[in-house]
Amino acid sequence: MTTSQVPAPGAAPGDADDFDGPIPPAAIEEMLRGVSRALRARQMYPGNNPMWLKALETVQGTFAPIWAADDTLLLTISETEIKYGPHVVLHEADQSADSLPWTFFKDGVRGIVLSEGFEKEELAKLVELLPRVKRSGPDDDDLQMLLWESGFSFLKYQHVEVGGDGPAFDDQMGAPTRWSDDPEGRRARAGTPGEYDGTEAGGGGGTADGAGGGEGGEERKSGIVNLADFDSSLYFLDESELNYLRTEVVKEYARDHRSNVLAMLLDTFESQAEPAVRDEICELLDYFVLTLLTQGELRAVAWLLKEAGESAQRAVDLQPAHRDRLLHLPDRMSEPETLSEVLQGLDVSPHLPAQEELNALFDQLRVTALGTIFGWLGRLEQPPLRTLLEGAADRMARGNTLELVKLLSSPERLVQLEAVRRSGALKTAAAVAPMGKVLSDGDAELRQACVVALAEIGSPGAMQLLERAIGDADRDVRVAAARAITASRYRAAYNRLDAIIKGKEIRERDKTEMMAMFEAFGAVTSDPGIALLDSLLNGKGFLGRREDAEIRVCAAAALGRAGGPKAQESLRKAVDEKDVVVRNAVNRALRGEATK
Repeated sequence: MTTSQVPAPGAAPGDADDFDGPIPPAAIEEMLRGVSRALRARQMYPGNNPMWLKALETVQGTFAPIWAADDTLLLTISETEIKYGPHVVLHEADQSADSLPWTFFKDGVRGIVLSEGFEKEELAKLVELLPRVKRSGPDDDDLQMLLWESGFSFLKYQHVEVGGDGPAFDDQMGAPTRWSDDPEGRRARAGTPGEYDGTEAGGGGGTADGAGGGEGGEERKSGIVNLADFDSSLYFLDESELNYLRTEVVKEYARDHRSNVLAMLLDTFESQAEPAVRDEICELLDYFVLTLLTQGELRAVAWLLKEAGESAQRAVDLQPAHRDRLLHLPDRMSEPETLSEVLQGLDVSPHLPAQEELNALFDQLRVTALGTIFGWLGRLEQPPLRTLLEGAADRMARGNTLELVKLLSSPERLVQLEAVRRSGALKTAAAVAPMGKVLSDGDAELRQACVVALAEIGSPGAMQLLERAIGDADRDVRVAAARAITASRYRAAYNRLDAIIKGKEIRERDKTEMMAMFEAFGAVTSDPGIALLDSLLNGKGFLGRREDAEIRVCAAAALGRAGGPKAQESLRKAVDEKDVVVRNAVNRALRGEATK
């Protein structure tokens, strides 16, 4: 069957007389078995578990031979079977919640059409929906409603109204079914406020004047109320009242009832002193924390942790064991193993939480969680999640300075590195002393991060450590320290820089380091320093020999940093310099341009 042979709405798929499907039934059987295995895996494991991800990847691979034969797959469904044309590709005799055919059939789904790309875009979404149907009660949405609300693009489904007057779907049936892209059928089934046209779902049973059983029409179902019967009543609601009711209905369906359920559990915990009751509620709360985390409902978890602590304070006749279980919920959430699983799940999830949700959760965690968060900042694969986590970590660190300073001595390098960066970003003066030890014992990357952080803090103690870093063993650390002193014009570094400029080692450094040291010297120098720079730029040695061009260029840049009349006078002496490189450097310095 090709794409052009997909039945039109109202047609019965799978008639054997018209069937010429090119897909091997064995390939479809293998795919459906894979879907069943993926369903079981999803019910056993959370969404970020490797077992579930492997099962999903496996079933995605079973679609390759199907799409190689055709880009559309049409299946019909009965109580115990799924068919591809006349071929039975899945048979499950047991009509239970674990039966894939029965799960579709009991909610009125009689046929599905899958298009190429379904396995990549929407297979995981369908596998998420089906367990919800198995656990649903009589007042929950059925599978048809869940499929419609999810807005599938690569899946269409053919349905009948369960409990309607029409016959059950089979290979001989046609008209009573609708396809999922039939908007009028969807609106009637969903009962969307403002879009209901007075007709009953499942076929034009009613008319605008309420005459549901007229000639040629279907008889109205017993117990079904037609809005049109009341439209002309003397006491019918006016338009504003109708709009109010519609708005409230939409709000009610959109409301998250999980908080209500959790609130009722906590209320029961407070009011019922029976130990067995409180034991059971504590177990349920542990379960809900795990479930909500798996679903990415961080705000709900934060609310539960907060309210559990308050219930532990309000409850009467509370045994120490029960109080500890409630008060230790944030402790268990803050443990490295638990929090690491949460962060790993966020990193592999395609849907990121809002910054407010992440902040709300971290506000309820213990300060010891800060180390785990810092450790994960360097391992995250999603840059947007790193940005969110940095914002939440900054918020947490700002309120826990002692823990932040403590983490500067962490044995874990990634934690230590992030603690240094956060200390700088937050301008934490208390972190200066521990950073001195990092500058002595840390690796080059840690020492360079310390230099950047100390420059951001900018306190006198921080500047003293920056001056010390000018003599670091690593070139990048020395350059970073010199540039930080240039930006801050920390004049106390003059003597150390003066010794460097006058020494021989500076001439053995690369151009970048040489320029950084000279510019730092120029930024903090006074008249004696300007005289030294003038001698390097314009002076002549034995037999009229001048300094190397590189030293003269750096001296010009340093004079530009120094500024003032004497520096300008020294630069003007070299305006007509024959060496093009030196002359250009002098002109840049006179114009006040920073050296790149």
